[in-house]
Amino acid sequence: MGGAVMHNLAIALKRAGHQITGSDDEIYDPARTRLRKEGILPDKEGWFESNIHPDLDLVILGMHARKDNPELKKALDLGLKIQSFPEYIYHHSRNKKRIVIGGSHGKTTTTSMIMHALRQKGFDYDYLVGAMLEGFDTMVRLSDAPLVVIEGDEYLSSAIDRRPKFLHYKAQISALTGIAWDHMNVFPTEENYFVQFVDYLNSLPEGARVYYFDEDPHLKRLVDEHRPNGIECISYNRIDYKKEADNWTVFSESGKPYKVNFFGSHNMANLEVARKICMDLGMEEEDFLEAITTFKGAQKRLQLIASEEGRTFYHDFAHAPSKVRATVNSFRERFPNDKLCTVVELHTYSSLNQEFLPHYKGALDKADVAIVFFSPHTLKMKRMPPLNEEIIRKNFGRDDIVIVNDAQELKSKLVEANQINPHFLMMSSGTFGGSNLNDLAGELL
Repeated sequence: MGGAVMHNLAIALKRAGHQITGSDDEIYDPARTRLRKEGILPDKEGWFESNIHPDLDLVILGMHARKDNPELKKALDLGLKIQSFPEYIYHHSRNKKRIVIGGSHGKTTTTSMIMHALRQKGFDYDYLVGAMLEGFDTMVRLSDAPLVVIEGDEYLSSAIDRRPKFLHYKAQISALTGIAWDHMNVFPTEENYFVQFVDYLNSLPEGARVYYFDEDPHLKRLVDEHRPNGIECISYNRIDYKKEADNWTVFSESGKPYKVNFFGSHNMANLEVARKICMDLGMEEEDFLEAITTFKGAQKRLQLIASEEGRTFYHDFAHAPSKVRATVNSFRERFPNDKLCTVVELHTYSSLNQEFLPHYKGALDKADVAIVFFSPHTLKMKRMPPLNEEIIRKNFGRDDIVIVNDAQELKSKLVEANQINPHFLMMSSGTFGGSNLNDLAGELL
C-alpha cells in the first residue's frame, strides 16, 4: 500500500467505511504521513504471512508485489478473492458511465483537465488519476456518483494478472492521446506494444466513443486497420490557441478568448480532447473554457517549482522519449529566446536499457545545456548492467551532453550552468538520487 495509487486507493476505501489493512517493503512520504493520518499505516515495513487470514473479504494487489511474495502466496493457498487494483476499480464502477484516458503520454494532464472542469461545474463523479491535483486531497474517489473518470495505464495489472490495466475498464467514452513505445521490459518490441492498444479497442463495449489524436501515425493506423464494429472513432487535433510568452490564450469555436495558466502545443491537444469529452458529457463549451482558466496543472506535470526575476525552475514527470521530446519542445516554445538547461533522469527499465536509448535521439536538441542523470543504485536495484557514458551521448545525438550519476555532482553541474542564467527543466519519474528540488531551486534562482 506504499505506492502512489495504492495508498490513495487504501485511503479512499477507508473513507468509504471499509476495514483496510496493507503491507509494503518501502513506504515513503507523502504516502507514509497520509496513511498514518488515516490510521492505516502498517506497524512495520515488510511482508508477513500473519497479515493474511481467512476473514479477509478481498485482497487488492498492486504491481510491486512479486509472484513469490509470501503474503500473496498465502492468499492464493487460502483461496482468498484477489483482484488487481484496476480490476477492483472496474468492479466498483461497473454500473457507472466510465470515461477512460489512455495513451503513452498526456494521460494525467488530460484526466486532470476533465476532473477540474467537471468539479468546477458541479458534476458528481468518481476518479482515478496518477498525480495529485490542486483542490483534490486524494488521487482516488469511490462513491455512488454516476460517472467515473479514469487514467488508463497500459502497464501490467499485477504479478498474477499480466493484462494491461486499461483492458479492465471497458470505457464507454475514451481518449487515446498517442502511441510511443515504452515499457520495454514487458513489451519487448514496438509492435508488441502497439498490440496492447489494439486489444484496448477490442475491449470496449458496443457503442463506445473513442477520441484519438489525428497527428499520431500509430493512432491513425490503429483506427484504419483495427477499428472494431460498433465503436465510434473521432479524431481531434489542437484547440485554437495563441502563444505570447506568459500569455497563452485559447479560443472557443465562436472565437471568444480565454487565458490559460499552462503552455505547450502538446497541452493544447490535451485541452482539445478534454473539451470534447466534457461536451460529450453535457457541458457547454464556454462553461468548460471558463472552468479551465483556473486549471493550474497536475503535480509534476510542467510544475513550476520556483521563479525569480524572470527565471524559472520547472519539474516534469517526463521520462519516455516522446514525453521528454514534447516537454523540451514546449519549454522552448515558452522561452523562445532564453537560455535553457534541461536535465533528464534515466530511471525506468526502458530508459536504462542500451537497446532502447536510440529512441531519445534529438530529444534534448533544443536545450542550451543538456544533462543526463542516472543512478548506479537504480541500475543495481533493477539488476541491469552499467551504462556507458559514450553510448548515452551517441544515442542522444549530442557530444556535449553532461553525464551525471551522483546527486551532489548534479547540483554542482547546475550551479555551473547557472552562470548563463538559464531556465531550468528537471524531467524524471524518479528523484535525481534523492535531490530536494525545492531546495535546489532556492539555491539556483
